[in-house]
Amino acid sequence: MKRLLFLTLLFAAIQNCPAKSGRKHYTNPIRTVSGESIHMADPFIYKHDGIYYLTGTSNADVGFDYYTSHDLVTWEFQGALFHRSSGHPGAGCFWAPEVKRYKGQFYLTYSCLIGDKALSCLAVSDRPEGPFRALHTPWFDSEDSAIDCHIFVDNDPEQTPYLFFSRNGSREGYAYGEIYVVRLHRDLSGFDGEPRLIGQADQSWELVCRDVNRCNEGPFVIRHGTVYYMTYSGNDTGQSHYGVGVATAPHPLGPWTKYEDNPQMITDFSRGISSPGHNSIVESPDGSELFIVYHRHFDPWQPRPAFDRITCIDRIDFDRSGRMHIAPPSTTPQPMPR
Repeated sequence: MKRLLFLTLLFAAIQNCPAKSGRKHYTNPIRTVSGESIHMADPFIYKHDGIYYLTGTSNADVGFDYYTSHDLVTWEFQGALFHRSSGHPGAGCFWAPEVKRYKGQFYLTYSCLIGDKALSCLAVSDRPEGPFRALHTPWFDSEDSAIDCHIFVDNDPEQTPYLFFSRNGSREGYAYGEIYVVRLHRDLSGFDGEPRLIGQADQSWELVCRDVNRCNEGPFVIRHGTVYYMTYSGNDTGQSHYGVGVATAPHPLGPWTKYEDNPQMITDFSRGISSPGHNSIVESPDGSELFIVYHRHFDPWQPRPAFDRITCIDRIDFDRSGRMHIAPPSTTPQPMPR
């Protein structure tokens, strides 16, 4: 036991101390200041006033916890970001939170079980760490479950807000997930128009288990130059074929075109990588690089379905033609920008 404790503390010290070059290194899964792996699914990182906030699917019966960091390398547990109040209609399955700063306030999107469906909700706070107060529970109704909400605010003169989300359900014996986009009202109170279908399982890697699962979900959008890039996940997160694809568009409402060589991240048992997916994207502390934040299975070989997932980060960049490149999931220490 003493030897295990010593090795844990030694690993944490090695991870957090600058190398001879003066650069910090991260190691997947990302860890706390005490060297503990962070077991959090659907991870989302946002930054405010030099502090990174990490949240995700973690305390699914009651809400969401969060961590903070100054360098994306070591994280400190802070407790509850949002826990349901006694009058909250959510009955569990609190999933996939995201926080977006918009017009000086912080908006929390998430889904939870309301009745017999998982539906999306919206809460608001004056501070990035909360407390968040409920605005809409649910935010909007849907014939099937509506999950994985992502607010994207364009940098056009009007700062137009859009919502990307996934409708999930079952038909003809298989589970499905389809990605939609819709313009939002300026106060985020609801839809300004009808949602458009922009992503469904239609590539070969997304249909490897077509008899039981045909899912696209977990959209995340950034703009680079004049092009909009959407990362998304395909297949079943509890199984062995979950991965990340990329699509591009000239406008948030589309049309969206998937990369022909998707997936950009996928299972690689030879390297101990299982089902990387449901990501967000964040800048490095100096703003010079982008990082993809995602989960993958803690134990690549555990029986399926597997839902013990760890939080990881890796690099994203763009080549001269504007193509997005996602680094392969890493398993060894990687340098952060100077």
